[in-house]
Amino acid sequence: MLDILYQDDHLVAINKPSGLLVHRSLIDKGAQEFALQLTRDQIGQRVYPVHRLDRPTSGVLLFALSSDIARQLSAQFFDQQVRKQYLALVRGHIQDSGRIDYPLKEELDKLTDRQANKDKEAQSAVTDYQAIERCELPHAVGRYASARYTLTSLVPLTGRKHQLRRHMKHVFHPIVGDTTHGDGKQNTFVRQQYHCQRLMLHAASLRFSHPISERTIDLQAPLHEDMRRVLTAMGFA
Repeated sequence: MLDILYQDDHLVAINKPSGLLVHRSLIDKGAQEFALQLTRDQIGQRVYPVHRLDRPTSGVLLFALSSDIARQLSAQFFDQQVRKQYLALVRGHIQDSGRIDYPLKEELDKLTDRQANKDKEAQSAVTDYQAIERCELPHAVGRYASARYTLTSLVPLTGRKHQLRRHMKHVFHPIVGDTTHGDGKQNTFVRQQYHCQRLMLHAASLRFSHPISERTIDLQAPLHEDMRRVLTAMGFA
């Protein structure tokens, strides 16, 4: 059973686990379970996706319960009227806070983006970050004598594909568990030391305007056990 964070006559939001696809995709033709179908079956009615979370990312995932509500919510995401906040475990000790303003070229998937324009110009991409807590472990990893990590709050002000993962790589603080943009040695250490197979990125909150009542909805998604367990073992409060 999925953890339902919010539900009314127009919307439903779940706390998506890491590893679950939002919907059927060429990324994994053999996948049998999807957040869209699981949510539909659990509440007994059709749901419409209005945004996406990468498969390895956990956290708040919002669905509309009609196509009209889906259009209205999608417009809020497109117009950058929705505030999204993520928690990420990154390599190294990042500075207290800052803004990453670094345009990103569209990252194309060989299967799903075969018809896309490969020569498209880089698009504006902006992410705010805030260090929450740091730790240092007495383990040599790669060329470093110890392993340093920072639990970080990330707020994307734009919505580019894999924006947070690519931005953190750009500032040399990749997200732990990122097999595409991350640090292989750090990923191996965390996987072996803490038996952690997931990307340490969680969509912790989502704030938007309800399309019918117009009141502000602020959804909070608690960490799943797999991510909380690793953070606790590392000494994070």
